Amino acid sequence: MSGERDDDLLIAVALTRFSAQFEEADLELSEYAWQLAADRLIEYDVEPATAIEELQIGDH
Repeated sequence: MSGERDDDLLIAVALTRFSAQFEEADLELSEYAWQLAADRLIEYDVEPATAIEELQIGDH
């Protein structure tokens, strides 16, 4: 993993996970995290579900 693109995708994955975990605790914060993640993914035309595959990490 290297480069600004990979860094942005990794951040987007982390923000997406944060958003999902905090949805019930703080909806406003969760939505803000999701928007930040979406902004990064849109920049690279990557869907949230495929970001991990794009990074070539995990069990893929």
